[in-house]
Amino acid sequence: MHPGARRRASVSRVCAHVLVVDDDETVRDVVGRYLGAAGHEVALVGDGPAALRAARESPPDVVVLDLMLPGLGGLEVCRVLRAEGDLPIVMLTALGEEDDRLLGLELGADDYVTKPFSPRELVLRIGSILRRTGTPAASPVLTDGALRVDPAGREATLDGVALALTTREFDLLAFLLAHPGQAFTREELLSQVWGWEFGDRSTVTVHVRRLREKVEADPTAPRRIATIWGTGYRYDREG
Repeated sequence: MHPGARRRASVSRVCAHVLVVDDDETVRDVVGRYLGAAGHEVALVGDGPAALRAARESPPDVVVLDLMLPGLGGLEVCRVLRAEGDLPIVMLTALGEEDDRLLGLELGADDYVTKPFSPRELVLRIGSILRRTGTPAASPVLTDGALRVDPAGREATLDGVALALTTREFDLLAFLLAHPGQAFTREELLSQVWGWEFGDRSTVTVHVRRLREKVEADPTAPRRIATIWGTGYRYDREG
């Protein structure tokens, strides 16, 4: 478990330690000021190697990570951080970087914001992540055969083996499992699972694909998370 994961259990739903990684000094300054005004503690770095050092020396609660970085690219930084734990990552991408954005989601990034972006939107996205990774309200454990999801403890297991889920993947799985047999559009999942009133529907598609790789015996012929053509997705319980 990443050291920051232990800290997030007790972190305030408002204040957090946020690591901002961007080689543009103006972007760092603006994002840092907005996050500071929202009550967050902010660390600012301008390249990939510095980002990894900062994340290891003082584990943040959230990382804001630009894709285009000197020394070590944002995708590689994301890959390394994800391999070391479940630290939430928000990627900053340019309009023409759709393929890289989707790859970032495949690597486990929890969210993305497209440049040019509103700093207020970024603060809201980070707040949404913190609300989901803070101390949760009591919720019943959800089960489906050998699959067990504990929303309060934020743990999921299959056949007794812990599933390595990102924050977004866990939220999506818990929501679908709590509403078996009910079909949801991608827009409804964006809104009801992650609180987004705007966003790219491909985000849902990527997270569903990643979930299937982790909970389905055969991800190419899913039996739990079904695609409802023309609508979206539905969770089908075993049997």
